[in-house]
Amino acid sequence: MPYTKINTLIALLFVSSASLADSKIAGNTSTPDSHAPIGVMGDHTHKAGEWMISYRFMHMAMADNLQGSRDISAQDIVTSIPNRFAGNMMQPPTLRVVPVEMTTDMHMLGAMYAPSDDITLMLMLNHLSKDMSHITFQGGMGTNQLGSFETKTSGLGDTKVAMLWNLKKTADYQFILNLGLSVPTGDIDESDHILTPMNMTPEVKLPYPMQLGSGTWDIEPGLTFTGHAHNWGWGGQLKATFRLNDNDNDYSLGDKLLASGWISHRVNEQLSLSARLSYLDQGRIDGIDAEVMLPVQTADPSNSGGSMLNLGIGANVLLPDGHRLAVEYETTLDQKVNGVQMAMDDMLTLGYQYAF
Repeated sequence: MPYTKINTLIALLFVSSASLADSKIAGNTSTPDSHAPIGVMGDHTHKAGEWMISYRFMHMAMADNLQGSRDISAQDIVTSIPNRFAGNMMQPPTLRVVPVEMTTDMHMLGAMYAPSDDITLMLMLNHLSKDMSHITFQGGMGTNQLGSFETKTSGLGDTKVAMLWNLKKTADYQFILNLGLSVPTGDIDESDHILTPMNMTPEVKLPYPMQLGSGTWDIEPGLTFTGHAHNWGWGGQLKATFRLNDNDNDYSLGDKLLASGWISHRVNEQLSLSARLSYLDQGRIDGIDAEVMLPVQTADPSNSGGSMLNLGIGANVLLPDGHRLAVEYETTLDQKVNGVQMAMDDMLTLGYQYAF
Protein backbone atom coordinates (compact mmCIF):
# COMPACT_ATOMS: atom_id res chain seq x y z
CA MET A 1 0.00 0.00 0.00
CA PRO A 2 1.45 3.44 -0.95
CA TYR A 3 3.01 5.39 1.89
CA THR A 4 0.69 8.37 1.20
CA LYS A 5 -2.32 6.21 2.08
CA ILE A 6 -0.65 4.98 5.25
CA ASN A 7 0.17 8.54 6.30
CA THR A 8 -3.44 9.56 5.64
CA LEU A 9 -4.79 6.75 7.82
CA ILE A 10 -2.47 7.65 10.70
CA ALA A 11 -3.41 11.31 10.30
CA LEU A 12 -7.09 10.41 10.64
CA LEU A 13 -6.34 8.76 13.97
CA PHE A 14 -4.56 11.90 15.17
CA VAL A 15 -7.54 14.03 14.11
CA SER A 16 -9.93 11.72 15.97
CA SER A 17 -7.75 12.03 19.07
CA ALA A 18 -7.46 15.81 18.82
CA SER A 19 -11.22 16.22 18.56
CA LEU A 20 -11.57 14.36 21.87
CA ALA A 21 -8.73 16.07 23.69
CA ASP A 22 -11.03 17.95 26.06
CA SER A 23 -13.76 15.32 26.39
CA LYS A 24 -14.25 12.82 29.20
CA ILE A 25 -14.29 9.12 28.33
CA ALA A 26 -17.67 8.28 29.84
CA GLY A 27 -18.04 4.89 31.50
CA ASN A 28 -14.55 3.73 30.53
CA THR A 29 -11.53 3.89 32.83
CA SER A 30 -9.22 2.32 30.25
CA THR A 31 -6.35 4.11 28.53
CA PRO A 32 -5.28 4.01 24.87
CA ASP A 33 -2.13 2.06 25.73
CA SER A 34 -3.91 -0.56 27.86
CA HIS A 35 -4.06 -2.61 24.64
CA ALA A 36 -1.00 -3.71 22.68
CA PRO A 37 -0.44 -2.61 19.07
CA ILE A 38 -3.32 -3.87 16.93
CA GLY A 39 -1.08 -6.43 15.20
CA VAL A 40 -0.81 -8.37 18.51
CA MET A 41 -3.56 -10.86 19.40
CA GLY A 42 -4.47 -12.05 22.89
CA ASP A 43 -2.66 -9.24 24.68
CA HIS A 44 -5.24 -8.30 27.32
CA THR A 45 -8.06 -9.72 29.44
CA HIS A 46 -11.41 -8.38 30.61
CA LYS A 47 -13.37 -8.10 33.84
CA ALA A 48 -15.98 -10.72 34.72
CA GLY A 49 -19.06 -10.37 32.53
CA GLU A 50 -17.41 -7.99 30.05
CA TRP A 51 -17.58 -8.50 26.27
CA MET A 52 -15.47 -7.10 23.46
CA ILE A 53 -16.11 -7.34 19.74
CA SER A 54 -13.48 -6.40 17.19
CA TYR A 55 -12.79 -6.06 13.49
CA ARG A 56 -9.36 -6.09 11.88
CA PHE A 57 -8.38 -5.54 8.26
CA MET A 58 -4.89 -6.73 7.31
CA HIS A 59 -3.21 -6.10 3.96
CA MET A 60 0.04 -8.01 3.30
CA ALA A 61 2.29 -7.57 0.26
CA MET A 62 5.12 -9.71 -1.10
CA ALA A 63 7.33 -8.92 -4.10
CA ASP A 64 10.39 -10.27 -5.93
CA ASN A 65 12.29 -13.39 -4.82
CA LEU A 66 14.97 -14.51 -2.39
CA GLN A 67 17.28 -17.52 -2.35
CA GLY A 68 18.19 -17.80 1.29
CA SER A 69 18.81 -14.16 2.19
CA ARG A 70 19.94 -12.85 -1.21
CA ASP A 71 17.92 -11.52 -4.14
CA ILE A 72 17.46 -13.79 -7.14
CA SER A 73 16.00 -12.73 -10.51
CA ALA A 74 13.29 -14.54 -12.42
CA GLN A 75 15.81 -15.28 -15.18
CA ASP A 76 18.20 -16.89 -12.71
CA ILE A 77 15.40 -18.99 -11.23
CA VAL A 78 14.33 -20.49 -14.57
CA THR A 79 17.89 -21.26 -15.64
CA SER A 80 19.42 -22.53 -12.37
CA ILE A 81 16.78 -23.80 -9.90
CA PRO A 82 15.96 -27.51 -10.42
CA ASN A 83 12.36 -28.58 -10.91
CA ARG A 84 11.51 -31.18 -8.27
CA PHE A 85 9.02 -32.78 -10.64
CA ALA A 86 11.32 -33.05 -13.69
CA GLY A 87 10.47 -36.17 -15.68
CA ASN A 88 6.87 -36.33 -14.46
CA MET A 89 4.55 -35.81 -17.43
CA MET A 90 7.48 -34.41 -19.46
CA GLN A 91 8.16 -31.56 -17.05
CA PRO A 92 11.27 -29.38 -17.69
CA PRO A 93 14.52 -29.79 -15.70
CA THR A 94 14.33 -26.29 -14.19
CA LEU A 95 11.49 -24.10 -12.96
CA ARG A 96 9.68 -22.26 -15.76
CA VAL A 97 7.01 -20.29 -13.87
CA VAL A 98 8.03 -17.58 -11.39
CA PRO A 99 5.77 -15.75 -8.90
CA VAL A 100 6.66 -12.05 -8.78
CA GLU A 101 4.02 -10.44 -6.56
CA MET A 102 1.41 -11.50 -4.02
CA THR A 103 -1.15 -9.68 -1.90
CA THR A 104 -3.29 -11.06 0.90
CA ASP A 105 -6.25 -9.24 2.42
CA MET A 106 -7.74 -10.56 5.65
CA HIS A 107 -10.96 -9.46 7.32
CA MET A 108 -11.05 -10.74 10.89
CA LEU A 109 -14.04 -10.66 13.23
CA GLY A 110 -13.30 -11.28 16.89
CA ALA A 111 -15.24 -11.70 20.11
CA MET A 112 -13.99 -11.87 23.71
CA TYR A 113 -15.96 -12.73 26.85
CA ALA A 114 -14.77 -12.97 30.45
CA PRO A 115 -16.65 -15.51 32.60
CA SER A 116 -14.42 -14.42 35.50
CA ASP A 117 -11.74 -11.86 36.28
CA ASP A 118 -9.05 -14.49 35.67
CA ILE A 119 -10.35 -16.10 32.46
CA THR A 120 -11.17 -14.48 29.12
CA LEU A 121 -12.40 -16.53 26.15
CA MET A 122 -11.67 -15.49 22.57
CA LEU A 123 -13.04 -16.42 19.13
CA MET A 124 -11.67 -15.20 15.78
CA LEU A 125 -13.21 -15.76 12.33
CA ASN A 126 -11.43 -14.55 9.21
CA HIS A 127 -12.03 -14.19 5.49
CA LEU A 128 -9.04 -14.25 3.12
CA SER A 129 -8.49 -12.96 -0.41
CA LYS A 130 -5.21 -13.91 -2.11
CA ASP A 131 -3.81 -12.75 -5.44
CA MET A 132 -0.51 -13.97 -6.94
CA SER A 133 1.07 -12.72 -10.19
CA HIS A 134 3.39 -14.96 -12.23
CA ILE A 135 5.65 -14.87 -15.27
CA THR A 136 5.73 -17.97 -17.52
CA PHE A 137 8.88 -18.68 -19.55
CA GLN A 138 8.55 -20.42 -22.89
CA GLY A 139 9.36 -24.10 -23.37
CA GLY A 140 11.86 -26.15 -21.40
CA MET A 141 14.85 -23.79 -21.35
CA GLY A 142 16.03 -20.26 -22.05
CA THR A 143 14.76 -16.90 -20.84
CA ASN A 144 12.10 -16.03 -23.41
CA GLN A 145 8.98 -14.87 -21.59
CA LEU A 146 5.77 -16.45 -22.88
CA GLY A 147 3.38 -14.33 -20.83
CA SER A 148 1.96 -13.62 -17.40
CA PHE A 149 -1.07 -14.67 -15.39
CA GLU A 150 -2.71 -14.28 -11.99
CA THR A 151 -4.25 -16.80 -9.64
CA LYS A 152 -6.84 -15.80 -7.05
CA THR A 153 -8.51 -17.47 -4.10
CA SER A 154 -11.03 -16.17 -1.61
CA GLY A 155 -13.00 -17.61 1.29
CA LEU A 156 -13.13 -18.51 4.95
CA GLY A 157 -9.78 -19.11 6.66
CA ASP A 158 -9.03 -21.21 9.74
CA THR A 159 -10.97 -20.35 12.91
CA LYS A 160 -9.15 -19.52 16.15
CA VAL A 161 -10.44 -20.16 19.67
CA ALA A 162 -8.45 -19.34 22.78
CA MET A 163 -8.49 -18.98 26.54
CA LEU A 164 -6.51 -16.18 28.20
CA TRP A 165 -5.63 -16.85 31.83
CA ASN A 166 -4.35 -14.17 34.19
CA LEU A 167 -1.28 -15.61 35.88
CA LYS A 168 -0.59 -12.31 37.66
CA LYS A 169 -2.23 -8.91 37.40
CA THR A 170 -1.44 -5.73 39.31
CA ALA A 171 -2.00 -2.05 38.64
CA ASP A 172 1.41 -1.88 36.91
CA TYR A 173 1.87 -5.15 35.06
CA GLN A 174 0.19 -8.35 33.86
CA PHE A 175 1.22 -11.90 32.89
CA ILE A 176 -1.18 -13.83 30.64
CA LEU A 177 -1.08 -17.49 29.63
CA ASN A 178 -2.43 -17.95 26.10
CA LEU A 179 -3.99 -21.32 25.28
CA GLY A 180 -5.23 -21.41 21.69
CA LEU A 181 -6.58 -23.86 19.14
CA SER A 182 -6.78 -23.41 15.37
CA VAL A 183 -9.74 -25.18 13.74
CA PRO A 184 -9.24 -26.18 10.06
CA THR A 185 -12.16 -24.34 8.46
CA GLY A 186 -10.12 -22.95 5.54
CA ASP A 187 -10.15 -24.76 2.17
CA ILE A 188 -6.97 -26.58 1.03
CA ASP A 189 -8.29 -27.65 -2.41
CA GLU A 190 -8.51 -24.27 -4.17
CA SER A 191 -7.87 -24.26 -7.94
CA ASP A 192 -7.49 -21.76 -10.78
CA HIS A 193 -6.27 -21.50 -14.37
CA ILE A 194 -2.55 -21.12 -15.08
CA LEU A 195 -0.38 -20.46 -18.13
CA THR A 196 2.02 -23.35 -18.78
CA PRO A 197 5.39 -23.12 -20.62
CA MET A 198 3.67 -24.93 -23.53
CA ASN A 199 1.11 -22.11 -23.84
CA MET A 200 -1.82 -24.04 -22.36
CA THR A 201 -4.23 -22.75 -19.72
CA PRO A 202 -5.48 -25.71 -17.63
CA GLU A 203 -7.28 -25.43 -14.32
CA VAL A 204 -5.11 -26.99 -11.60
CA LYS A 205 -4.99 -27.28 -7.82
CA LEU A 206 -2.97 -24.32 -6.63
CA PRO A 207 0.27 -24.55 -4.60
CA TYR A 208 0.42 -24.22 -0.83
CA PRO A 209 0.68 -20.40 -0.39
CA MET A 210 -2.57 -19.89 -2.30
CA GLN A 211 -4.65 -22.22 -0.13
CA LEU A 212 -6.93 -20.67 2.49
CA GLY A 213 -6.21 -22.90 5.48
CA SER A 214 -3.79 -25.36 7.01
CA GLY A 215 -6.11 -28.36 6.95
CA THR A 216 -4.81 -29.36 10.39
CA TRP A 217 -5.81 -28.92 14.01
CA ASP A 218 -3.13 -26.75 15.61
CA ILE A 219 -2.42 -25.83 19.22
CA GLU A 220 -1.22 -22.27 19.85
CA PRO A 221 0.27 -21.75 23.33
CA GLY A 222 1.78 -18.45 24.38
CA LEU A 223 2.84 -16.11 27.16
CA THR A 224 2.20 -12.36 27.23
CA PHE A 225 3.62 -9.69 29.54
CA THR A 226 2.56 -6.04 29.68
CA GLY A 227 3.63 -3.19 31.95
CA HIS A 228 2.95 0.52 32.45
CA ALA A 229 4.64 3.41 34.24
CA HIS A 230 3.54 7.04 33.93
CA ASN A 231 2.92 7.67 30.21
CA TRP A 232 4.97 4.70 28.99
CA GLY A 233 3.96 1.15 28.33
CA TRP A 234 5.79 -1.96 27.18
CA GLY A 235 5.13 -5.59 26.54
CA GLY A 236 6.27 -8.85 25.08
CA GLN A 237 4.64 -11.94 23.70
CA LEU A 238 5.92 -15.40 22.79
CA LYS A 239 3.52 -17.62 20.81
CA ALA A 240 3.95 -20.94 19.05
CA THR A 241 1.93 -22.99 16.58
CA PHE A 242 2.23 -26.77 16.62
CA ARG A 243 0.53 -28.90 13.95
CA LEU A 244 -1.18 -31.92 15.50
CA ASN A 245 -1.65 -34.01 12.36
CA ASP A 246 -1.23 -34.25 8.60
CA ASN A 247 -4.19 -32.91 6.65
CA ASP A 248 -6.34 -34.80 4.14
CA ASN A 249 -3.80 -33.98 1.40
CA ASP A 250 -0.94 -35.70 3.28
CA TYR A 251 1.04 -32.68 4.46
CA SER A 252 1.21 -30.19 7.32
CA LEU A 253 2.49 -26.63 7.33
CA GLY A 254 5.61 -25.90 9.36
CA ASP A 255 5.45 -25.18 13.08
CA LYS A 256 5.84 -21.49 13.99
CA LEU A 257 7.43 -19.45 16.76
CA LEU A 258 6.57 -15.74 16.98
CA ALA A 259 8.22 -13.33 19.43
CA SER A 260 7.10 -9.70 19.75
CA GLY A 261 8.27 -6.84 21.92
CA TRP A 262 6.84 -3.32 21.96
CA ILE A 263 6.98 0.03 23.67
CA SER A 264 4.26 2.69 23.68
CA HIS A 265 3.92 6.33 24.71
CA ARG A 266 0.63 7.89 25.79
CA VAL A 267 0.43 11.29 24.11
CA ASN A 268 -2.82 12.18 25.90
CA GLU A 269 -5.84 10.41 27.38
CA GLN A 270 -7.04 9.41 23.91
CA LEU A 271 -3.89 8.67 21.88
CA SER A 272 -0.87 6.41 22.26
CA LEU A 273 1.92 5.69 19.77
CA SER A 274 3.86 2.44 19.59
CA ALA A 275 6.91 0.75 18.09
CA ARG A 276 7.20 -3.04 17.88
CA LEU A 277 9.80 -5.58 16.82
CA SER A 278 8.65 -9.08 15.90
CA TYR A 279 10.59 -12.19 14.93
CA LEU A 280 8.99 -15.13 13.16
CA ASP A 281 10.59 -18.54 12.65
CA GLN A 282 8.66 -21.15 10.67
CA GLY A 283 9.60 -24.67 9.63
CA ARG A 284 9.23 -26.28 6.22
CA ILE A 285 6.08 -28.03 5.04
CA ASP A 286 6.14 -31.67 6.10
CA GLY A 287 4.83 -34.05 3.42
CA ILE A 288 3.54 -33.27 -0.07
CA ASP A 289 0.24 -32.91 -1.90
CA ALA A 290 0.41 -35.42 -4.75
CA GLU A 291 -1.95 -33.28 -6.84
CA VAL A 292 0.38 -30.26 -6.82
CA MET A 293 3.15 -30.99 -9.34
CA LEU A 294 4.02 -27.82 -11.25
CA PRO A 295 7.29 -26.21 -12.51
CA VAL A 296 7.01 -23.34 -10.00
CA GLN A 297 8.83 -22.85 -6.70
CA THR A 298 5.60 -22.66 -4.66
CA ALA A 299 4.76 -26.28 -5.57
CA ASP A 300 7.88 -27.63 -3.85
CA PRO A 301 7.48 -27.99 -0.05
CA SER A 302 11.23 -27.51 0.44
CA ASN A 303 10.70 -23.87 -0.65
CA SER A 304 8.77 -22.99 2.50
CA GLY A 305 9.50 -21.64 5.95
CA GLY A 306 12.31 -19.44 7.17
CA SER A 307 12.81 -16.49 9.50
CA MET A 308 11.84 -12.83 9.43
CA LEU A 309 12.41 -9.70 11.52
CA ASN A 310 9.78 -6.95 11.25
CA LEU A 311 9.43 -3.40 12.58
CA GLY A 312 5.95 -2.04 13.31
CA ILE A 313 4.85 1.55 13.96
CA GLY A 314 1.34 2.09 15.29
CA ALA A 315 -1.22 4.25 17.02
CA ASN A 316 -4.18 3.49 19.33
CA VAL A 317 -7.08 5.90 19.80
CA LEU A 318 -9.53 5.57 22.68
CA LEU A 319 -13.01 6.89 21.88
CA PRO A 320 -15.99 7.43 24.22
CA ASP A 321 -18.02 4.55 25.65
CA GLY A 322 -15.57 1.71 25.03
CA HIS A 323 -14.83 2.26 21.33
CA ARG A 324 -11.27 2.08 19.97
CA LEU A 325 -9.50 2.63 16.65
CA ALA A 326 -5.98 1.45 15.87
CA VAL A 327 -3.45 1.18 13.04
CA GLU A 328 -0.08 -0.51 12.68
CA TYR A 329 2.27 -0.54 9.70
CA GLU A 330 4.97 -3.24 9.55
CA THR A 331 7.97 -3.46 7.27
CA THR A 332 10.51 -6.28 6.98
CA LEU A 333 14.02 -5.50 8.24
CA ASP A 334 15.62 -8.88 7.57
CA GLN A 335 14.51 -12.15 6.03
CA LYS A 336 15.98 -15.57 5.31
CA VAL A 337 13.97 -18.22 3.47
CA ASN A 338 14.38 -21.94 2.89
CA GLY A 339 15.12 -22.51 -0.78
CA VAL A 340 13.60 -19.94 -3.14
CA GLN A 341 10.59 -17.86 -2.09
CA MET A 342 9.01 -14.48 -2.59
CA ALA A 343 10.17 -11.78 -0.19
CA MET A 344 7.86 -10.26 2.39
CA ASP A 345 7.47 -6.53 1.83
CA ASP A 346 5.07 -4.93 4.31
CA MET A 347 1.76 -5.26 6.13
CA LEU A 348 -0.88 -2.77 7.25
CA THR A 349 -3.38 -3.56 10.01
CA LEU A 350 -6.43 -1.43 10.79
CA GLY A 351 -8.63 -2.23 13.76
CA TYR A 352 -11.83 -1.35 15.59
CA GLN A 353 -12.70 -2.64 19.09
CA TYR A 354 -15.74 -2.14 21.30
CA ALA A 355 -15.91 -3.27 24.92
CA PHE A 356 -19.17 -3.41 26.88
